[in-house]
Amino acid sequence: MANRKRPIILRCPVTAEERALIEQKMAQLPTQRIGAYLRKMAIDGYIIYTDTTDIKAFTAELSAIGRNINQIAKKLNAGGPAYQSDIQEIRERQEQIWQLQRHILSSLH
Repeated sequence: MANRKRPIILRCPVTAEERALIEQKMAQLPTQRIGAYLRKMAIDGYIIYTDTTDIKAFTAELSAIGRNINQIAKKLNAGGPAYQSDIQEIRERQEQIWQLQRHILSSLH
């Protein structure tokens, strides 16, 4: 091993399904050696990570706003009076939705 070009050996156990997937992807390239393929992917491959923090926060805010609007609608549908404050709250919540939407869209660009 002292004369090897690459003296360090890495091992990575895989399942039969994972091995089959690796071989399928390997077939798309001109290499026939799994060691060369795995080394190339480990060094030059890239990972796509999508930060969905904003989207999760947006979804939580929309859910909270939706609950508030549903409570008002439930009261109105039950024959309760439509108070100006309820209508104003719906408008405010709608504006919050638009602001959140604009924020999310602007952060994507």
